[in-house]
Amino acid sequence: MIGNEAFARGLYEAGCNLASSYPGTPSTEITEFVAKYDEVYAEWAPNEKVAMEVAIGASIAGARSFCAMKHVGLNVAADPLYTVSYTGVNGGLVIGVADDPGMHSSQNEQDSRHHAIASKVMMVEPSNSVECKDFVKRAFELSEQFDTPVIVRLSTRVAHSQNSVELCEREQVEIKEYVKNPAKYVMMPANAKGRHVFVEQRMADIAAFAENCDLNKVEYNSDEIGVITSGAAYEYAKEALGNDVSYLKLGIVNPLPVEIFKDFCAKHKKVYVIEELDGIIENHCKALGLDIVGKEIFGLIGELSPSIIASKLLGKEVEYDDFGENVPVRPPVMCAGCPHRGLFYVLSKLKLTVSGDIGCYTLGASAPLSAMDTTICMGASISALHGFNKVRKEQSEKTSVAVIGDSTFMHSGITGLVNIAYNATNSTVIILDNSITGMTGHQQNPTTGKNLKGDVAAKVWLEDLCKAVGINRVRVVDPYNLAQTEEAVREEVAIAEPSVIISRRPCALLKYVKHNAPLKVDSDKCRTCKMCMKLGCPAISIKNGKAVIDGTQCVGCGICKELCKFDAICE
Repeated sequence: MIGNEAFARGLYEAGCNLASSYPGTPSTEITEFVAKYDEVYAEWAPNEKVAMEVAIGASIAGARSFCAMKHVGLNVAADPLYTVSYTGVNGGLVIGVADDPGMHSSQNEQDSRHHAIASKVMMVEPSNSVECKDFVKRAFELSEQFDTPVIVRLSTRVAHSQNSVELCEREQVEIKEYVKNPAKYVMMPANAKGRHVFVEQRMADIAAFAENCDLNKVEYNSDEIGVITSGAAYEYAKEALGNDVSYLKLGIVNPLPVEIFKDFCAKHKKVYVIEELDGIIENHCKALGLDIVGKEIFGLIGELSPSIIASKLLGKEVEYDDFGENVPVRPPVMCAGCPHRGLFYVLSKLKLTVSGDIGCYTLGASAPLSAMDTTICMGASISALHGFNKVRKEQSEKTSVAVIGDSTFMHSGITGLVNIAYNATNSTVIILDNSITGMTGHQQNPTTGKNLKGDVAAKVWLEDLCKAVGINRVRVVDPYNLAQTEEAVREEVAIAEPSVIISRRPCALLKYVKHNAPLKVDSDKCRTCKMCMKLGCPAISIKNGKAVIDGTQCVGCGICKELCKFDAICE
């Protein structure tokens, strides 16, 4: 099993009743896999804050509950996280967070351990698929034992690497009785002050527990070199250094104990702290006055690997057999037939300032389209456009737009649009409705009319929603129709009032989408003007001085045909 599937199996075996999440790579598959178990109710929430609040409600009701998100999603859910630390739990509450060292699919390299420290919540960190399953089960037990939410921290490699996992039966956990208790669950100041005292004592108790807990393990192999590590870094260190060094492998990474560190360091002549991203463990060691080596040689940026560790500590590289293959790099690019391509071509052609957002459409920033100026976080495109236009006024209102996907709009774009209507800027927002949550692998969202399991669900109609929040001008265009799309954009940015354009066309990869036959190029008519190359479509290339279309990729969307002035592209 990959780590995420093993994590889901752990939820099932632990008797989890409810899982509510928002998809975010590398955490997405946890909820997709747990949804396959009928004993666990699973759903996609509109965003991570809602997901965590749903899980908190289920926990207070007495059920073991779960929510999952990627590291930046924890920022969105921080508000309820910091307060549920005070309220504690009734049924066990586990929060899955997947960090992304190396930023394979993220806008920053956030270290979620900081949230655990700041919110004063217990955090455990598995290093492989076996531990993903086992740690989740222990997390529920510890949550109920210490009256605390427990964050289980993954990383991209742990989430997506594979190990053999032993399956066990599901534990039958009764839903606990709910007892009205305002002093515990109503966090107004008078009650919160008392709960803060509880939180501080709880953290001290967990730190004491961590001194001799089986989740923290010591492997003595040598009194020369010791390594303190956790998570994926432990696996890297073991592969690079083998059994020639000793290891203090931490399963509980917040709160950190004290005596186990002192004892381990005292027994070794040299101690290294090997951890990805920030020096959380290292700073703890230094605060205890321990002589260790860490970030001065391993740095704060990117992923570690066996090769990096071996080169830093042994002065040599770990060699891998590449089986004689040299795999070429594939830069990220919008798929052939992507409905967003036509829109971004128009925005690029009109030389508009584009406030961008998070989704596969973020690739509109890449050449040759180069049609995006900013990308900050989920939902920021709309709010940032409002701020941009407030200070630059008419200078920018007629030359700027915001773009946001349908799922991202539901996640955190609605309030930004309310702000545009309420505080009045003549801003144009373009919702790229591809009928699915595309970037994370085709998950349903509130605009699709289906829930996580594919059952029919209430559907949010974007046109009606935009009008309901105060936007009077709402129009729908087909991004495969370049003339229609360009006309709509030109008209809406020129109008002296807020407006929304919904660029609607299903994702080309959806199974139900019926494609046209692939297009071809008549080489005799091709003048090598390269207008078709301005689309950045991976199905189009230049060979022997002429444009060619790869029929295995082309879906016959026809955008390139619209651009060709010489009728060289045909069916």
